[in-house]
Amino acid sequence: MRQENWIKLPIRSDRVGHSYFGPFREDPEQAPLGTPSGRIEIFSTTIDGFGYDDCPGHPIWLPPSEWLGSAAPEAPLHLVSPQPGDKLHSQLESALADVPGARPATLVIHPDDAATRAISTGDLLRVFNARGACRARAQVSEDIRPGVVALPTGAWFSDPGGNIDLDGNPNVLTKDVGTSKLGQGCSAHTALVDVARLDT
Repeated sequence: MRQENWIKLPIRSDRVGHSYFGPFREDPEQAPLGTPSGRIEIFSTTIDGFGYDDCPGHPIWLPPSEWLGSAAPEAPLHLVSPQPGDKLHSQLESALADVPGARPATLVIHPDDAATRAISTGDLLRVFNARGACRARAQVSEDIRPGVVALPTGAWFSDPGGNIDLDGNPNVLTKDVGTSKLGQGCSAHTALVDVARLDT
């Protein structure tokens, strides 16, 4: 491993061996954690007391509302919308959108899924479900598993002429709901869709 360009950061002598949980490990009674019991809690009476069906008081796997395990013929592909490689979220989109060929955004699709839809790299696509539709540019690649397609976030929402977002914004395809009744985080990075060539 080459190290000539590495920078060695100084380590403060008073921080050597420091751990946030160190005091708690040494004396749990005198250095309790910020939980109701002062201990590490696997089960939370507080969260359980809310009675949320989608957020019990202990860690558990709950199937997403949309994933390959619940796919249907009208939306057989699982769309993931990762962060783009050319910007942070949608920042700098105003500059990138003016680059010839930069929009619509690129959708990565596995060769098997592309073949059943007569899709080749570079084709203009319609990505759609019951909630909406957007255009995308195909990139056929084995770097994604069959049944899954990837369309990065960040393309600004365009004027939806013809009831289709022209630039490839995956937000027109995803649910506008929180991750759970408790968390209310962003659940925009997963949806079920279908893809077809857009010949016009």
